[in-house]
Amino acid sequence: MTDADRGLLYLYDRPSEPVYVPKGEEKVAFDIPSDYLPERYQALAVQVFNRFSEDTEMKIPVKQISLPDLTIPMQLDRRTSFSLFIPAHRKIAGRLIDIFMGMRTVEDFLSVAVYCRDRLNPNMFIYALSVAILHRPDTKHLPVPSFAEVFPDKYVESGIFSRAKEEANIVPAGSRVPIEVPRDYTASDLDEEHRIAYWREDVGINLHHWHWHLVYPFEADARIVNKDRRGELFYYMHEQILARYNCERLCNNLNRVSRLNDLREPIPEGYFPKLDSLVASRTWPSRPADTRLKDINRPVDSLQVDIQDLERWRDRIFDAIHTGTVTTARGERVPLTEKGGIDVLGNIIEASILTPNPNLYGDFHNLGHVIISYCHDPDHRYLESFGIMGDSATAMRDPVFYKWHAFINDIFLEHKNTLPAYEMPQLNFNGVELSGVQVITPNQSPNTLITYWNQSDLDLSRGLDFTPRGSVLARFTHLNHASFIYRIQVNNRSNSPQTGTCRIFIGPKFDERKLPFSFRIQKDLMIEMDKFTVQLKPGQNTIERRSTESSVTIPYESTFRNLDLNRPGGGDSLEQFNFCGCGWPQHMLCPKGRKEGFPMELFVMISDYKDDQVPQDEPRACKNAASYCGLRDRKYPDARSMGYPFDRRPRNGVESLRQFLTANMALTEISVRFNDAVVPRTRSGSIDNGLTFS
Repeated sequence: MTDADRGLLYLYDRPSEPVYVPKGEEKVAFDIPSDYLPERYQALAVQVFNRFSEDTEMKIPVKQISLPDLTIPMQLDRRTSFSLFIPAHRKIAGRLIDIFMGMRTVEDFLSVAVYCRDRLNPNMFIYALSVAILHRPDTKHLPVPSFAEVFPDKYVESGIFSRAKEEANIVPAGSRVPIEVPRDYTASDLDEEHRIAYWREDVGINLHHWHWHLVYPFEADARIVNKDRRGELFYYMHEQILARYNCERLCNNLNRVSRLNDLREPIPEGYFPKLDSLVASRTWPSRPADTRLKDINRPVDSLQVDIQDLERWRDRIFDAIHTGTVTTARGERVPLTEKGGIDVLGNIIEASILTPNPNLYGDFHNLGHVIISYCHDPDHRYLESFGIMGDSATAMRDPVFYKWHAFINDIFLEHKNTLPAYEMPQLNFNGVELSGVQVITPNQSPNTLITYWNQSDLDLSRGLDFTPRGSVLARFTHLNHASFIYRIQVNNRSNSPQTGTCRIFIGPKFDERKLPFSFRIQKDLMIEMDKFTVQLKPGQNTIERRSTESSVTIPYESTFRNLDLNRPGGGDSLEQFNFCGCGWPQHMLCPKGRKEGFPMELFVMISDYKDDQVPQDEPRACKNAASYCGLRDRKYPDARSMGYPFDRRPRNGVESLRQFLTANMALTEISVRFNDAVVPRTRSGSIDNGLTFS
């Protein structure tokens, strides 16, 4: 990497610590012009630079340039909380992204970023910096640090930080031991929702949600925002989160999540996050049980939104669905077609700059997050900031996130139910028959998946300011599963080779009453596990696919990684290591299951690749996690509707998943068995998940 490349990455180091303080273990300092110092220190430039010169081992030159107009990015106070869901914040961040993207060279990009770093809101700065690095053609190879390492206060309970600082101040770097984060620190099991806190509060799951919004920003140049099938991907990614969440609830003897469809009723679930914001020096607000939502009037945030606004936008969106057309800002009528209607609808509900008529359809999804996140102080009388529903990095921790998205998903399903069902010709692959499917877990009986607890470490030192250098590790206990293999038997009855797309889903078999799901309900609970291209020779074929190859997930090391120890040397592997931070965490691929086993159905389909293929160049990097995140600089790699074949209402006569099957599909029952044991795991390596459990 060049000096400018390295400099951009050092800007992530201790984001609240001034830029002139040496960064990283290498003690790298920026050689900046004196007028790049904040105005308060410019008269003391010599003393400031001399104070830290003895601790500096290497300098990165920062050239002085004619700076762009930073008036808009400067509008957000450094010590306030930043939210992508607040329109004013979103516009400010979008302007900063455009400034970073507009810099002619990497050196110019570094120069303006260094100037901004000590003047702008740190959360907004890191967000905009990350979006720009991921999207600039001359920086997209850079390995953006894990957000959990940059801002650990969004993922670690507040009590850990005093212990971490004590460890750092007293114990030499080589002798420090990991500080264990309690598994149950936000509530006790007196709150039944706490049974699945391990899932909602998982670091990897929350990093996925944050990183997805990096790849798909709301506001910036249209070339960044307007990615292929962006609106549909917003629908599908959240639909799959809900399917996984509902399955997890069933594993823990909880009912499926209920929708937050009446915004005037109290929210039964409370949530006390136990997080402190180190940047804003504030405690994240809590929400007691049975809190009611209220109209928001907060001039300090340029926010005035009523519950009635959301209800009005909701009704207009439903009206568009049932009339089959959307009205643009110019008064034109755009049909919600069978193929592209879901994409238009996604852009309306999420309300990025792509929404066709913001005055008519509003900002439904984002301001729903905002109203919920300010329910404790809607008019700013207590000078409180938003709760965790207001931050894409923390929102998935809160039970109400899933209630809100269950309602949003229902709006999408309302549209999907207006579309014709898939008939046999749209499902069949002539001449291809599946004769059997199994999952094989080493040392287990066939069709058994095994889950258990792991412990993994996360380095907090990048985000802890003004403490001695060296790693400070927090140890998390999280769910994991034993690696497994799909084994699929396929008969190609034609006389020529065939190419197909193998689609693998699992779904719960029984509802809360232990009764089999009808297909109409079960289809919305099907979890995509993998999707890949297969070559079928004439006759019998055996396909084997490892769970670690999933098209949904990113590797374990992408969540719990040490950039300095594990960074690839360069080329495609380095680019994949970076951008592919978007994706579901591999350790959460499987639901928890139960000790006695949780019955699920494994569904495999091979569809005709001629109807699936998207003509485009093969991506050089970031091929994993394409199902949830798409492909970098490419079209979505599947011409079918996302969620196919489970995204439509069933054809006539289909009441169960088995009745839905065609010759190119197979179904088998599997059991997910949970072992309540903790298996240690180090942060710098991977264990073989083929473990033996009695």
